[in-house]
Amino acid sequence: MSSASAINVQRRPSPRISVQAIDAHRFRATVRGRTTTTHTVTVSPAYYEKLTGKRVAPEILVEQSFTFLLQRESNTSILGAFDLPVIARYFPEYERTIVKLLQADDG
Repeated sequence: MSSASAINVQRRPSPRISVQAIDAHRFRATVRGRTTTTHTVTVSPAYYEKLTGKRVAPEILVEQSFTFLLQRESNTSILGAFDLPVIARYFPEYERTIVKLLQADDG
């Protein structure tokens, strides 16, 4: 029996994330996967600066935050509307991880 026939792995395509500003502090994130979902995310200026040091656009912070979430849960499990700091209540490693991820993207 060859290993190719022994392992039948079907890869699901990664969900696509698009982020649009609603206003200066609210963003609409659309996640297109098996099911398309839409989420409204609020990012305060202080939290944005804490996580990014203003080195990346807020839309990038929201997009990368959804990438973080999708590594841990399906898009249908993500709240429809939330303030970005809520992620850290569910996933304590969020802030540390997102800061490192954004620094890696920046440099």
